[in-house]
Amino acid sequence: MIITKRQPVSVGEMITEEFLIPLDITQGQLAKAMGVSRRTVNEICTGKRAVTVDTALMLARVFGNTPDFWLNVQRRNDIWSALHTPKRKARIEKAIPVREMLA
Repeated sequence: MIITKRQPVSVGEMITEEFLIPLDITQGQLAKAMGVSRRTVNEICTGKRAVTVDTALMLARVFGNTPDFWLNVQRRNDIWSALHTPKRKARIEKAIPVREMLA
């Protein structure tokens, strides 16, 4: 796993910069295509809501790519966030490898 200091592109940024702007569609139009509220799309685009499996499946269907694409973008951000939030990182670093525990 390669961890960088720079935060990866978010799902919201990906949707906005690579899909909404080039396709000249609005968040409202995307919401209608997905069958969700405009608020849901807005929260994803502004980073206030994470992409779930269901959302990834809808985005894949709407944009013609795969749910794995969307889940991987989300996963990269989740991992980066966990490793760059001091409290979360400290908790993770308290975990002891099983081999050490059993030695």
